[in-house]
Amino acid sequence: MDNLIATIIETNGVGIAAPQVSSSDRLFIVASRPNLRYPNAPKMEPVAMINPQIISHSEDMVKGWEGCLSVPGIRGLVPRYRVVEVEYINREGQLKRQEFTDFVARIFQHEYDHLEGIVFLDRVGSTQDLMTEDEYQKQILNQLSTGV
Repeated sequence: MDNLIATIIETNGVGIAAPQVSSSDRLFIVASRPNLRYPNAPKMEPVAMINPQIISHSEDMVKGWEGCLSVPGIRGLVPRYRVVEVEYINREGQLKRQEFTDFVARIFQHEYDHLEGIVFLDRVGSTQDLMTEDEYQKQILNQLSTGV
């Protein structure tokens, strides 16, 4: 777990799943925080989630830009449930049940997909919803910073 957290910090990520570092454990870390790629991300301490499950989700889905350490240099516009209710075991061995919304719900679903052998590219609806990391930095982040 500590290795996964160190990887997130080193790479400016907001989540990482054990399969991304060649482990078959059903474990991931969610660590939302503002950074260059996600300037509007909420601040959240890293949370280890062992054997996570999605218990329920909203009907409404929202498209948002995602990237991944497993697919470097590419961004995709991915539909995700806006709200997910989840269960997981924390690193202290306690069963937790939480509801996540918006960006943190997106991170949870993205990392959960890794445990199921799915990467974000599998959920992109069209090649028109893909761009390079450089294009994303220029277009999308510029829009966020200027409000245009």
